[in-house]
Amino acid sequence: MTLAPKLLFADPKGRVMEHPYLLATLRSGEELVPTQDKPIALPSAGRLVHLPGRLPVGIHPETGELELVREMKVNGKTFVPSAVGALLPPGYTRTFLPGEVKADGPVLPQWAYTAAAWGEDGPVAWAIHTDTRSHWEPEKYSTPELKKLVDAHLARFPGNRVLKQLTTCAMLYRCFTSQNIFYVRDEGAIPASVMCNARCVGCISDQPADGPPASHERMNDGPTAEEMGQIGLYHLENAPGRTMVSFGQGCEGEPLTRWKFIAESIRYMRERTSQGSININTNASLTQGLEALFDAGLDAIRVSLNSASKELYEAYYKPVKYGWEDVEASIALARKRGAYLALNLLLFPGVTDREGEVKALERLVKKYKVDQVQTRSLCIDPIQYLEVARDKGPGGEPVGIRELLRRLKAARPGLIIGNFARGLDERQNAASARK
Repeated sequence: MTLAPKLLFADPKGRVMEHPYLLATLRSGEELVPTQDKPIALPSAGRLVHLPGRLPVGIHPETGELELVREMKVNGKTFVPSAVGALLPPGYTRTFLPGEVKADGPVLPQWAYTAAAWGEDGPVAWAIHTDTRSHWEPEKYSTPELKKLVDAHLARFPGNRVLKQLTTCAMLYRCFTSQNIFYVRDEGAIPASVMCNARCVGCISDQPADGPPASHERMNDGPTAEEMGQIGLYHLENAPGRTMVSFGQGCEGEPLTRWKFIAESIRYMRERTSQGSININTNASLTQGLEALFDAGLDAIRVSLNSASKELYEAYYKPVKYGWEDVEASIALARKRGAYLALNLLLFPGVTDREGEVKALERLVKKYKVDQVQTRSLCIDPIQYLEVARDKGPGGEPVGIRELLRRLKAARPGLIIGNFARGLDERQNAASARK
């Protein structure tokens, strides 16, 4: 007989332990629910983390009642426990949040907290392995030779402000896309903008004084078109395989606010090479600027959104001088111009999978023949996002993240669900399969 997973908790030093008898709970939006939707073994590159100021909630195995754990005694010492969650490596999408409630404590740092428990064979997490490709495996990054590769690139392009920012991102934040520039492979980052026209609640590079510490420091000196073009050109000409450069990174603002410079940098690259792909990660707010980028040679776009409903989208993004209508207009333009169209869907269990939200996403994917949905577990304190999403959007009962993804695929036959960008050959193969 398979035993239900046990509740995890942490002591004040962050040491994780299993509860002697309580079973784990999960959070789906506002609701705490019993364990369901079979978990997976915690991936080797994943880790358990404690949630300070959050009390764990378990289920009594005999009564089936929820039990808030306010106090624990271990080895003669009594303490207030912290709830425990998991952080997952790239390629996984969480399906439930940790079962916890807020006590006295800070806003949690910006990570994608995932429900975790202790199974028969060790720690488990509630997630789907949504992208099994191996080129983004963590062990291929932050390797001993990275510092030497960074120094070589800095010598190759002395004084380049793109590389100045990427050095910090690669060495300090260990950003994989930034490191790819120095490894000269796959999708490489080109940060472009110091400005943003949104005030996202979960922004990882700019937070108000009463918010959590930003997990990245935003670049403060916008590079020239030539500086961006030099780094992009080198990558396109020398990186093997899924060769791509991408404007729009977590360490910057909205790239479309500098669309004139980016358009010039794309022309710089395309006048010198036809190799690889040029992509932009964007909030898709400035349709006119996006059109100029397509004219210059942009061939792929990844549109970031938390919802396809105006009310919830604008509650989270807090757009400045644009709205959901502009985002949808840019999505329509991308389809018209024949670009590879991906959605960077910021998923939050119990909100993104509400029935009304699912229907809005189905409509968007079907209407604009979206090529790919890149699932991205939203990095934010769960309570913080629930406060944003409460009573916003079309609502309805959650159907589950797994069902959400199934319905999106049904709405657009051939739709790619995955966490990583696709290279030119992969796009062409996918397009051929849809015919």
